[in-house]
Amino acid sequence: MAARRLLAAALGSCVPAGRAGPALSQGCFLRSFATSPRPRARFYTDPVEMVKDISDGATIMVGGFGLCGIPENLIAALLRTRVKDLKVVSSNVGVDDFGLGLLLATRQIRRIVCSYVGENALCESQYLAGELELELTPQGTLAERIRAGGAGVPAFYTPTGYGTLVQEGGSPIRYYPDGHLAIMSQPREVREFGGEHYLLERAIRADFALVKGWKADRQGNVIFRRSARNFNAPMCKAADVTAVENQRAAAPQQTPRDLR
Repeated sequence: MAARRLLAAALGSCVPAGRAGPALSQGCFLRSFATSPRPRARFYTDPVEMVKDISDGATIMVGGFGLCGIPENLIAALLRTRVKDLKVVSSNVGVDDFGLGLLLATRQIRRIVCSYVGENALCESQYLAGELELELTPQGTLAERIRAGGAGVPAFYTPTGYGTLVQEGGSPIRYYPDGHLAIMSQPREVREFGGEHYLLERAIRADFALVKGWKADRQGNVIFRRSARNFNAPMCKAADVTAVENQRAAAPQQTPRDLR
């Protein structure tokens, strides 16, 4: 109880000192909470209303791992707003006819930062034709860059990628239509710690994060169900505005948007 009182004092009215936290169902995880004394979470029934503030050229994070836990209804809403020149940060680009593949088909994405493009032939063809910028990042490094962005850490050192194009620079990000390189990755700063070499990687923040949660409340708390938490949880903290698509089948009409 003493620890709860200390936490309540630090966070203002967000954590009532005399009330137990929300009961968590088996397989669910409470991964974040609002720190503002005046919660500003809103609930929407129309996903287009949730994403209407995303403007051309915005940087957005999109949660999910493969097709697990992706906010497919929010992605579909972006199709309707016709926003363009998006920079998308995601673990992968899904498949041609679902998820982010739909935004690629409508040429709404300018740049993708991800760790895997495997099953998306459309991403490959646009990249090789010079129509898409692709920044490939080792998956663990990508996860930590997002986590660091949410924690307020501007950069960190990692051994991953040392001795490769990640460290040396020169990895193709965009081609000209004639096949020549237009944009290449930059070399990383290297330092030695304990006889090992480490690269300096910069944190990532975004204007918006689009994620899928299982439950959410007006305090800004979000519960993620089982493996669907994946990249969704850290992305909530690394964006200025987070839109949470409700995964619960019992109340599919309610979709919260966290405006912390």
